[in-house]
Amino acid sequence: MGGIKILVLKEKMSTKVLTKISILSVIAFIIMILEFPLGFFPEFLKIDFSDVPALIGAFAMGPIAGVIIEFIKNILHIVIRGTATAGIGELANFVVGGTFVFIAGIIYSKNKTFKNALIGMITGTIIMSVIAGIFNYLLFIPLYAVYYGLPLEEYIKIAVEMAQKANSFVVDYKTFILISIVPFNIIKGIIISIITLVFYKRISKLLH
Repeated sequence: MGGIKILVLKEKMSTKVLTKISILSVIAFIIMILEFPLGFFPEFLKIDFSDVPALIGAFAMGPIAGVIIEFIKNILHIVIRGTATAGIGELANFVVGGTFVFIAGIIYSKNKTFKNALIGMITGTIIMSVIAGIFNYLLFIPLYAVYYGLPLEEYIKIAVEMAQKANSFVVDYKTFILISIVPFNIIKGIIISIITLVFYKRISKLLH
């Protein structure tokens, strides 16, 4: 009988976790729709706050839960709203956002204190920004060029020219990554972290 009770308890806990993940994923998807550009970055770099529910989930249920929320959010975006980039934009969102919430979540899970939450979010922001720079340089930008049917050099030229309108220091592909992509993600990480700090305690009570 004791073994049966343990199995039932585990099943209930799993159901609760899945329910929480599902709810946070839907909230993240809804928030993802609301995006806007930042004036000092190219207009195609738009910020949204959909990483907040994923980060809250990572803090409350572990880093894997945060990554799952990021994944489901992007799948919902493709299925419900469709994709204008053959899934490249959603893949980039998942890789970058997933990196952020996983790093922050795994550091916080070691010792759930305010200090560790800060360390986790700062570290997550830094690593996320580096990953965003590397993956854009090596993968995402080349994929966009293929999707739009342009030679890579021509697509890079267009991207650099668009970035120059917002920031004259962008002069080539490398400065586009270093001055546009990386700082954009640093600012995004800071904003997401601040919002999470404000709302986490209130929402975590509901989650627990």
